Formats: sequence, structure tokens, C-alpha cells
Amino acid sequence: MGILEGKNILVTGVTMNTSIAYKVAEIAQAEGATVIVSNFGRAMSLTRRVVQKLDPVPPVLELNATDPEQLDGLADVLREHVDRIDGIVHAIAYANPQTALGGGFMSTGWDDVATALHTSSYSLVSLVRACKPLISGPASVVGLTFDGSLAWPTYDWMGVAKAALEAASRYMARYVGPEGIRTNMVSAGPVDTLAKKAIPGGHEFNDVWADRAPLGWDPTDATATAKAVVALLSDWFPMTTGEVIHVDGGLHATGA
Repeated sequence: MGILEGKNILVTGVTMNTSIAYKVAEIAQAEGATVIVSNFGRAMSLTRRVVQKLDPVPPVLELNATDPEQLDGLADVLREHVDRIDGIVHAIAYANPQTALGGGFMSTGWDDVATALHTSSYSLVSLVRACKPLISGPASVVGLTFDGSLAWPTYDWMGVAKAALEAASRYMARYVGPEGIRTNMVSAGPVDTLAKKAIPGGHEFNDVWADRAPLGWDPTDATATAKAVVALLSDWFPMTTGEVIHVDGGLHATGA
């Protein structure tokens, strides 16, 4: 019996088989979960194609987590597949690579900053709120971050959005904890996903991790990160909430 046996898990942001969200879905299924995945827009065709590699092939929902109308209807759409939700994986993030990333931090306009914060941070709360009618607790919410406590080169407003995401998770832990809902973050090292390739200079993070991670780091393998997410979705962390778990080969703990 797997550690997610009998649990229904919504995994957002599944785009390609290199994505952390895809690996989470794969491992969650192996651990007994019923998985539903989501994406939206032009990425939907990629998602529908890549999930054919999963067994069983999970339902694919179109969900723009910044669209109030889609969020309002999410519970009803989910009910077409499951009667409850036991876990949510937030793997949603976006910042305009031309304006909000790449070193132009001081010149980024508010509209692009607002998009980054809405998509990458506020969407966590919006998503959980939309799923609440199907959550009775105990349940677990896990989001993906990239150490929001530091100012990374070229990461700029996405870094700010990740810091806000981590703070939102802590505040949400305060408000939904009495309902039996845990909310935690996994702070991963750099993984060669489609999103990372969109970061100007993002490949340089691999060199930093190669030099400094005490345990080493393989940016082509999302397994370690996905295993941490699945563990937090399980019942093995029943009293852990508002936490940021680092899965980065130990780099966060080392000095320059």
C-alpha cells in the first residue's frame, strides 16, 4: 500500500515530462493516489499529450488560476471526477521574461509586477479557496518555490513573487489549520524545466549548485523534489504546516 492510497490529488501546472509537477503526478499515482492534473491555454495540448505516459491517464482540467469564473466553477468540475480533494499541488508561476526577469528589476512597471504576484503568489490562496467545498480535512496543500529568502541574480520579480508565495502559505496555514488543512512549500534546487529555460541566465544556477551543493545536484532529475512533495501530501507529516522544506542538495545551508 502506498502512502497516498485512497487520496485524491489535484496537481496543477503539468506541462512536460521534465516538469516537477509531472514527476509529482507520476510518483503520487505510484503511491496509490487518484490524480487530476490541470493547465490552461496553449499549454493544454502539451499537457494532454504528456499525461498519456501516466498509468492510468489522469483527467486534464483547463484551469487558469487567475480567472475568477474558472475558479468559481472548479469545485463542480472536480466533482465530475472525485467526491473530495485530499491534496493540492500548486505549481503555478509566471513573470514576463522580457520585463520582470533578467536584471531590469528597477525599471519593471506595475502591470508586469502585478501579473507576477497574481499568477505566482495570490493564485495559491485562490486555488485553495476554490477547492474548499471538496475539502473536509485532513488535507494537504504543497507549493513549489525557489528560496524566496534570497535575492538571486536575474530572478528579480519572480523572486519577490516566490517570497510572497511563501508568506501566503504561512498565513494560510494560520487560517485553514483549524479545518485540518496543512499548507507547506518545497524549495527546490534548479531543475531544467520549461519555466527555468525562460529565465534569462537561468542556466548559470546549475553551475552554482554544481560548485556548492554539499550533496550534489542533478538539474535534469526532479525526482527528489517530487518525492518531498508527495511525502508532504501524505499522512506522514500530520503536524507540519507553514513550513518551507528545502530540497536543494543542502545549498541553502552553506555560505558563499
